[in-house]
Amino acid sequence: MTAHGEHRTYAYRPALDGVRALAVTAVLLFHGGVAWLPGGFLGVDAFFVLSGFLITSLLLGEQATYGRIRLGAFWLRRARRLLPALLLVLLVVVYAYRDVLPPVELALLRGDGLAALGYVANWRMIYRGDDYFAQTSAPSPLQHTWSLGIEEQFYLAWPLLVVGLLAIALAKAHRVLFVLCLTGAAASAVTAAALYDPLAVNRAYFGTDARAQALLVGCAVAVLLSSPRAQKQQWPAWIHDAVGVAGIVSVVGLGWLWTHADGAAGWLYRGGFTLGALAVAAVLAHAVLSPDAAVGRVLGLSPLVWLGKISYGLYLWHWPLFGLLNADRTGLHGLQLLGLRLATTVAVAALSYVLIERPIRTGLWPFRLPRLGPVVTGLGTTTAAIGVTGAFIVVATMPPVVNAFAPVGTAHAMVPIPPATGIHVAPVLRPARKPGVEPRITFLGDSVSWTLGTYLPSYPGLNVTVRAIQGCGIARLPDIIQLGTGHTNYPGCPTWDARWRRAINADDPDVAVILLDRWELMDRKLGEAYQHVGDPQYNTYLTLELELAVSIAGSRGANVVLLTAPYTRRAERPDGGLYDEDLPERVDAWNRLLHAVAANHPGRVKVIDLNARVCPDGEFTWTIDRLRIRSDGLHFTQDGVRRWIAPWLMPQLVAVAVGPIAAIARGD
Repeated sequence: MTAHGEHRTYAYRPALDGVRALAVTAVLLFHGGVAWLPGGFLGVDAFFVLSGFLITSLLLGEQATYGRIRLGAFWLRRARRLLPALLLVLLVVVYAYRDVLPPVELALLRGDGLAALGYVANWRMIYRGDDYFAQTSAPSPLQHTWSLGIEEQFYLAWPLLVVGLLAIALAKAHRVLFVLCLTGAAASAVTAAALYDPLAVNRAYFGTDARAQALLVGCAVAVLLSSPRAQKQQWPAWIHDAVGVAGIVSVVGLGWLWTHADGAAGWLYRGGFTLGALAVAAVLAHAVLSPDAAVGRVLGLSPLVWLGKISYGLYLWHWPLFGLLNADRTGLHGLQLLGLRLATTVAVAALSYVLIERPIRTGLWPFRLPRLGPVVTGLGTTTAAIGVTGAFIVVATMPPVVNAFAPVGTAHAMVPIPPATGIHVAPVLRPARKPGVEPRITFLGDSVSWTLGTYLPSYPGLNVTVRAIQGCGIARLPDIIQLGTGHTNYPGCPTWDARWRRAINADDPDVAVILLDRWELMDRKLGEAYQHVGDPQYNTYLTLELELAVSIAGSRGANVVLLTAPYTRRAERPDGGLYDEDLPERVDAWNRLLHAVAANHPGRVKVIDLNARVCPDGEFTWTIDRLRIRSDGLHFTQDGVRRWIAPWLMPQLVAVAVGPIAAIARGD
C-alpha cells in the first residue's frame, strides 16, 4: 500500500491521507463480510492510483528541484518505509499459523513467505500449487501481499523509465511521459479484458500487466499536475471547475462501484477497473487543485487523516488477524466478530506505526536515544536489510512438512506404517473366487474418501485399493456455487462413471466403499435455477446418479458400503457464518438419500454411519479426545484415520467382505 511520510518536494495534502483511510476501510469491511460493500476490494485500486500519483510526483519534483533523481536514495527510502512492518508481519504469521494450518497449507506458506519477501506474491497467487489439494486450499494468510508485489515491481521499474525519458527527451519529457502513461494504461486494460475467464479470474485479477492500469492512471495525473503550465497555475478557471465537477461525480461513482461491484463480473475486467481508476484520479486531482473545497475538507478530517497515516499497517495486519480471529475460535459472528477484528487490527497497526514504522523511517524514536544523527537513518536501513535476511531464513528453514496429500496408488503404499493389529482376516469364500484369496476392498468417491483409504494402516491378509477421484463427486451438472462463487467441474469429473468401471474391473473387489461429501452438497444449476440436496427435483437427480454409482460399484458382485458424509467446516464466510455446502442440514439431507438408496438394495448395499463416528456429539469437531481428526475442516488426518476411524471401520468392512461364512474375531 502507499506509504505515508515520504520526503516531499511538494506541499503535503491531508486529503490524500483521507483517500488512504477510505480505501483501506473499504478493504477491511469487504474482508469482514459487510454485505452492502461487495466492491470494497476496489479500495486496493485506489491505493494503486495514489501510489502512481505520489511516486511520480516525488520523482518529477526531485528532478525539478535538484536537477536529477537519486535512484539509490529513492529505493532506500522505500525499503525503510515498507520492509520493517512487512518483516514483522511475516515473522508473526509464520509463528502464529504453524499450529493453525493443515499440512498442505503450511507447506504452501513457505513459498508464500518467500514470494512476499521478493515482492512477487501476485504471481505466486496465480500459480500457487498445481495439485487438487493446493488448488482447493484456503486463501493464504499472506494472500493480501499480492498488491504489495505489484506496487514494489512498479517502484523498481517506473523510476528507471522516468529517469531514462528525462535524460533523452528533457524538453518534451512531460508530454512523452503523459502519452506513455495513457498508452500503458490502455494496454493494461485491454490485457485485463483478454485474460478474463469467468471460472478462473486469478490471472486477470492478480497479474501485474492487467492491474498496472490503475498505477499508470495515477502517474498520468501526477505528470499533468507537475507540468510547467500547472506549476505556474496558468490553467483557466473552467478547468478547475471541470475538475471539481468530475471529482464530485466520481465520489458518487466510486460509492456505486464499491457497493455493487463483483470481483468475478466480466464488466469489471472490460473497463470497470479502468473507470474506477479514473474516478479515483478525478478525486485526487480535485483534492490537490482545490484543497479547500468540500471534498478536500471532508477527506482532510482528523480521524481520516490519522487512519490514513496507519493505513499501510492496517492493510498488512488485517488479513492474517482476520484469519486468526474467526468465528470458530472466538465464538462470535456478524457485527461482534467484525468489531473485534477491526479493533484488534487498528490497535496492532497503531503500535506498529508508533514503535516500528515511523521511528525507522524518520529516526524519531518514541523513547530517548543518543543523538546519532545520520547514523540512525543508516541503522534503519541496515536493520531492514538484516531483517530481510532473518525473515528469509525463518521462512525458508521452517521444518519440512509431510505432504499429507502426496499421490499414491494404494492405501498401504504411502508411508511405512506398522501393521495394524486387533483384527483377524479370514479368506473369502465367494462364488467365482479362488479358495483362500484375501478379501479385497476398494474405496471410491471424492478426495475425502481418498484421504480415508490412503491413510489406512496395512492389514495383513487384506487387499485395499483407493480409486477415489480427487475433486470429483458424482453430480456432474457444470454450473456450481462453491464458497459463494461460481465454479465448474474439474476435467474428467463428468466421466467419473467410466473411471469407476475401469477401477472395479481392475480390482474385482469384495467390498466397494463409497464416500461422497462436498461436491454433492453444493448448489448446482438444474434447469433454469440453482438447486441443492434437499430440493425435490435435485434429490431426484442425485438419486439417479447414486443408483448408477451403486450399480457400477457392485457390477462384479461386490457388496457396496455407503459411508455417511461427516459434517464439515471447510471455510467460513467473511462474516463468520458457514457457506451453504457446510450447513449441517445439507449433510443430513444427503445422508437420508443414502439410506433411501440402500433400502432399494437389501442385502447388497449397507450404510455405515461414519458421521456418527467422526462427529460423535452430532456436530462438527476438529478433535476427539485431543486427537486431531480433520486436517482442514473437510479431509481426515492420518492419525485420525489410523487411531480413530480404522479400528472402528475396518472390522465392519471385513465382515461385509467375508460374509457370514467366514469367522471374524478380534484379537485380545
